[in-house]
Amino acid sequence: MIDLSAIRQIQERIAAIEDQFSLQRQLPSADFASKLQQEMNRNVSAAATKAHAAQRVQESSAPEHSVPAHTQQVRQMSAPTGTDYANPELTHLIHDAAQKYHVDPRLVSAVAEVESSGRQDAVSSAGAIGVMQLMPDTAASLGVNPYDMTGNVEGGTKYLRELLDTFGGDVRKAVAAYNAGPNAVKAYGGVPPYAETQNYVSKVLDIYQ
Repeated sequence: MIDLSAIRQIQERIAAIEDQFSLQRQLPSADFASKLQQEMNRNVSAAATKAHAAQRVQESSAPEHSVPAHTQQVRQMSAPTGTDYANPELTHLIHDAAQKYHVDPRLVSAVAEVESSGRQDAVSSAGAIGVMQLMPDTAASLGVNPYDMTGNVEGGTKYLRELLDTFGGDVRKAVAAYNAGPNAVKAYGGVPPYAETQNYVSKVLDIYQ
C-alpha cells in the first residue's frame, strides 16, 4: 500500500522549493542593480548638463550692458535740464536764481541762450547788457548790477518771475513781454505782431520745450 502522506510531504517540499526559486528569479541580481544605478547616474548627469547649457544660453542672450530700472531712473532724474553752457559758473548761477525765484531753470536757460548765447560780454545795439540782456534802467529797478554776471542772471530771472506773475503763469506771454515789454503784450492781448518778438518767442519756446 502506497503511503499517501509521504507523497504529500514530498509534493509540499517540491512546491516550497519551486516557490523559493521563483522568488529568487523575481529579485534583481547584484549585476542588474549595479547597471540600473549606473543608468540612473547617467540620466541625472545628462539632465544637469542640459540645465547648465540652458542657463548659459539665457545669460548670453541678455544685453551685455543692461542697466537696472532704478539706475536708469536715477540717471534721468540727475540729467541736467535746459541748456548747459561751457561755463559751469553760468549753469550754476542759472539754477541758483531759478530756485530762488521759483522759475523753471530750463526757461531761464532758454531765454539766456536766445538773448546772448550765454555771454556776459554781449551788448546789444539798444544797450542791453550781458547774459540775459538787461537794459540799464531795468537792472536799476531790479537792484542789480548788469555788468556782474551773478547780478545779471539774478536780475533777469527775477524779472522773468514778475512777468510770469503778471500774465498768470502764461509762459508765452511772459517770454513775449521779456522782449517787447509787458505793455505791448497787454495792448495786443498776447504776442505782439512784431516779427522780432514773434521770432524771439518761437526760438525761446523751441529750446524750452
